[in-house]
Amino acid sequence: MSAAGVHRVAVVVREGVLPMELGIVHQLFGQARGPDGAPLYEVVSCAVEPGAVRADADFAVAVGHGLEALESAGTVIVPASHLLDEERPGDGPVPAALAAAHRRGARVASVCTGAFVLAAAGLLEGRRATTHWLSCGRFAAMFPGVEVDAAVLFVDAGDVLTSAGEAAGIDLCLHMIRRDHGAAVAGDLARRTVVPPHREGGQAQFIALPVPGPRDTSTGAARAWALERLDRPVTLAGMAARASMSVRTFTRRFRQETGVSPQVWLTVQRVERARRLLEETDLPVDRVAERAGFGTAASLRQHLHTAVGVSPSAYRATFRGP
Repeated sequence: MSAAGVHRVAVVVREGVLPMELGIVHQLFGQARGPDGAPLYEVVSCAVEPGAVRADADFAVAVGHGLEALESAGTVIVPASHLLDEERPGDGPVPAALAAAHRRGARVASVCTGAFVLAAAGLLEGRRATTHWLSCGRFAAMFPGVEVDAAVLFVDAGDVLTSAGEAAGIDLCLHMIRRDHGAAVAGDLARRTVVPPHREGGQAQFIALPVPGPRDTSTGAARAWALERLDRPVTLAGMAARASMSVRTFTRRFRQETGVSPQVWLTVQRVERARRLLEETDLPVDRVAERAGFGTAASLRQHLHTAVGVSPSAYRATFRGP
């Protein structure tokens, strides 16, 4: 935390940093505001040595802080450096500084191949993690103790988070802001930034796949249809019919496009609906369960606990007070 009590986010800038990733972190966390309009985060950039750091472009980034900035950070984020990550991720003092920040209780996250540095720091050992799909093979070979998931946008392991390519960094940042301050803050920020407010971490990366045949049809219309009726029974056969496909073809195409099965996707959407209702309304828990499509409060409690580890009442108290 900063001296003013605002959550400090330290962004580690290394030689060859990708400018887009650095900008994403500053834009999203830097623009997050509470209901009173006050900033929710203080974002600072830091490097091994303060001063000009060459970016992965024809300019340098002026960095005003050294790695001591990590000592007061509640969150530390490592953007990618194509110059360093896949060849020398363990070089220099950055991995040790990340490990020390994590031991002090900081949340540590990476964008794209910044995950190589987190792994070099020992923060991903025995954990599930992701990075850009083109780099997952090398990542797995370099760090066999990490469970690499090449298909997802980001992985939230609580105090350590990793994301896929550059645009997935937007999803990760919004996810962390949503986790910290709720859907209303993240949604308002997304609208002002003109980006999707929430893409589930399990959504598939845009990995190179065979080009669909001319008779294949997107499952998007079926997903939109399901989202409009989450409070009612939605069957796999019904979704397949909306897409004019057989159940088998629909299931295959659905997994290709979203990275998960239709049943898992539907449960995720219902959990998200329940979370928004708990955050933004005073509806009783049984009514939230009905409107989210879980039917009973007991079913909602089970699914919410699986997703976020708390009961509906505890979740609501986090965002709306007891």
